[in-house]
Amino acid sequence: MSKYQDDIQAIATLKDQQGSAWNAINPESAARMRAQNRFKTGLDIAKYTAKIMRDDMARYDADPSQYTQSLGCWHGFIGQQKMISIKKHFNSTDRRYLYLSGWMVAALRSEFGPLPDQSMHEKTAVSDLIRELYTFLRQADARELGGLFRQLDAAPAAEKAAIQSQIDNHVTHVVPIIADIDAGFGNAEATYLLAKQFIEAGACCIQIENQVSDEKQCGHQDGKVTVPHEDFLAKIRAVRYAFLELGVDNGIIVARTDSLGAGLTKQIAVTNKPGDLGDKYNSFLDCEEVSADALGNGDVVIKREGKLLRPKRLPSNLFQFRAGTGEERCVLDCITSLQNGADLLWIETEKPHIAQIGGMVSEIRKVIPNAKLVYNNSPSFNWTLNFRQQVYDAMKAAGKDVSAFDRAKLMSVEYDETELARTADEKIRTFQADAAREAGIFHHLITLPTYHTAALSTDNLAKEYFGDQGMLGYVAGVQRKEIRQGIACVKHQNMSGSDIGDDHKDYFSGEAALKAAGKDNTMNQF
Repeated sequence: MSKYQDDIQAIATLKDQQGSAWNAINPESAARMRAQNRFKTGLDIAKYTAKIMRDDMARYDADPSQYTQSLGCWHGFIGQQKMISIKKHFNSTDRRYLYLSGWMVAALRSEFGPLPDQSMHEKTAVSDLIRELYTFLRQADARELGGLFRQLDAAPAAEKAAIQSQIDNHVTHVVPIIADIDAGFGNAEATYLLAKQFIEAGACCIQIENQVSDEKQCGHQDGKVTVPHEDFLAKIRAVRYAFLELGVDNGIIVARTDSLGAGLTKQIAVTNKPGDLGDKYNSFLDCEEVSADALGNGDVVIKREGKLLRPKRLPSNLFQFRAGTGEERCVLDCITSLQNGADLLWIETEKPHIAQIGGMVSEIRKVIPNAKLVYNNSPSFNWTLNFRQQVYDAMKAAGKDVSAFDRAKLMSVEYDETELARTADEKIRTFQADAAREAGIFHHLITLPTYHTAALSTDNLAKEYFGDQGMLGYVAGVQRKEIRQGIACVKHQNMSGSDIGDDHKDYFSGEAALKAAGKDNTMNQF
């Protein structure tokens, strides 16, 4: 017997116990409402989705072709429509998640208006968005199941078993969210308190980066400042304690390193003996050897191997790393994070280059054989130019004639039909599968895709509607395509919950219910 049928029986028994006061309660209606509300709390969601991610990680370890993907979403409706589309096109949500970008929260969700990605937005804006996303995903479940229940009621007896099977085996729209906590919004205690809010809202996976919290910059901008390893590890432990306190024992932590593009540090690490973690961090500082009598007022010095070294300190009071140490620092960051409780890695790079990423992962795996990455397929990269230049460089290295191309201008439309451009596009198409196989990338995400798609679609509509196309700009460019592509929200009243409300009116009021879905509802035109 299915859970749905079990619930009908259980509620019928409860109804009998309550006597005549519950005569108007229909056990099947109550069971339907239970089915439409499978996840009662955010912690239920976090526990359910954490298991999904853990299973996916194990599947990837066995077969790197089984990588996972997500798109960044900045509103519950965007996440909902994404998952509805995935179910429609692929009949499954397997290995497909949501990503919640701190960048988009700052740019689109702050009460201050659009802000740069510098952790200036409200701390709770991210946990609020997690709750919103899961509210919309749970309503997508309720909407879909409501449609199946209405089909079940209207179907002839011979068809009811097939519809009942769809109900019993319903695939939820609820999937894991990888949630960006930036650099933790303060000290380790602040990180712990905020992580609890994330988890209580439903997040099974929290991503944290090794930048200084009050100097945080977007990973693709200049001026990034990292913290010594022990500071970062304290925040990883804080997130783990939050998971454990709330009973999500298999919660996932993604440790992000920005060291590749970060040339600065705010602190000199504490070190107790040569070769310890603090000493390794300090070994990357840009220093000059000095004698005691050459020290200036307020100079800071460190001692190593019997020598006095003066780290280069900038007017900002920040210390500078030696040029060319970024990859080595990334590798050390990743190893220490995995050795101290992180589950997955994120290396923020300046370009999508499999050999560069794979080289670092190879070094990490010498110490942690099953190290896996979450990778940002970022819109901050010019993918067309980067891959055309990679193909150009490979052709040149192979001795092929590249005299017809200007490397600096390979983005130009004049190259679109060339073999170079076609080869580059094919490399872009297979980038995720290639990088999963060759560079240890378990999860591919795009941080800001729906930010850009919203801008692009709005630009196209504004150009047509306010131009000479008028209403045809909307009809031909939007509505007609929605109808022909089977976009669910063309029936926007249904998508907003009108039919769910009608079902409830029927449960609550029976024949006296005043429903919205009658013959005069214009949604019947679709």
